[in-house]
Amino acid sequence: MTEDTSQGSDGGNFTEKPTACLMLADGQFFFGHGFGAEGLAVAELCFNTAMSGYQEIMTDPSYAGQIVTFTFPHIGNVGVNPEDDETADPVAAGMVVRWNPTEPSNWRSTERLDAWLSRRGRIGIGGVDTRRLTRAIRHQGAPHVALQHSRDGVFDLEALHKAAKAFPGLEGADLAKDVTCAQSYRWDEMRWAWPEGYSRREGPGHKVVAIDYGAKRNILRCLASAGCEVTVMPATTTADEILALNPEGLFLSNGPGDPAATGEYAVPMIREILDRTDIPVFGICLGHQMLALALGARTLKMNHGHHGANHPVKDHTTGKVEITSMNHGFAVDSQTLPEGVVETHVSLFDGSNCGIAMRDRPVFSVQHHPEASPGPQDSFYLFERFVDAMRARADSVPA
Repeated sequence: MTEDTSQGSDGGNFTEKPTACLMLADGQFFFGHGFGAEGLAVAELCFNTAMSGYQEIMTDPSYAGQIVTFTFPHIGNVGVNPEDDETADPVAAGMVVRWNPTEPSNWRSTERLDAWLSRRGRIGIGGVDTRRLTRAIRHQGAPHVALQHSRDGVFDLEALHKAAKAFPGLEGADLAKDVTCAQSYRWDEMRWAWPEGYSRREGPGHKVVAIDYGAKRNILRCLASAGCEVTVMPATTTADEILALNPEGLFLSNGPGDPAATGEYAVPMIREILDRTDIPVFGICLGHQMLALALGARTLKMNHGHHGANHPVKDHTTGKVEITSMNHGFAVDSQTLPEGVVETHVSLFDGSNCGIAMRDRPVFSVQHHPEASPGPQDSFYLFERFVDAMRARADSVPA
């Protein structure tokens, strides 16, 4: 095992003892400056190319079981604040950055990133050559890693190597059960708007059941802003429990892990809903993959996945190209789509599937995240399309 000569945040070799170590399962390791909580995290390593939104990324439940390498060097420069959390606590196991977090400069900041990570029990490592690390991920695939932060700078490299090699990986892992809600609840908070911030939806709306496989809060806000009365239910909810609420639409959320594993219980529920009712169905990310599996398609593990906020996606139904936010390590295999299901969206980076729809029913889903607004509003029409489908169904029912 050869010692790595990763550079410090000043561009030169370390002049002080490193306090963190990132060990890859193949034996490569990177020393750096630790921040946040002390301890050990073992996970899959991915990279994200977004230039903003690091707090939303760290609190996105879809990152369960992963450590995130940020390719943009200025991570931490706007601090953190309670309004930008996508769930109650960070879900990503740790973060890897080029430069150590600096003093935040933003009027919305309430806390430093490193203090926030420490309080939330998450590990960070700075001073790493993230370009080199990202190239390795792209060429070799998402590696299994062990990340340790120890202020005394003492590391057992052999033990870290064993821990990284022992990580079972995300294939076959049902992580939705780890991040879903414990019980159902109502959601009425709408999207942030100047100058009021978040407001509450009032008045009647379309009754939607949202299945929480690891739902981001801003997805629920978008549903509420589009005119939905949202009831969020756990990942293992049955079709009978859903239909007992007499919903006008079913939403399938984002989430982490292997879709085939979560599909063991999610797919039968979705198929039963499709068999017993004609309500519109809309899915995002893992929800997209769950719907595809329920309709008869298959999913596959990607080499390094899509993680970023600048992914161009073409909508075949309109011919338009949207700039989208993505976060997924698995994808729907478009070659396995059955008769009656069409590919509606495709990635212009690699041609992978980014959306499907049934030909004769208002049932559709997308791989990207329309609520993340990188365009910034390129994909919000999807929520409106869902609401329009519910409205059309209601109008078609005799009074």
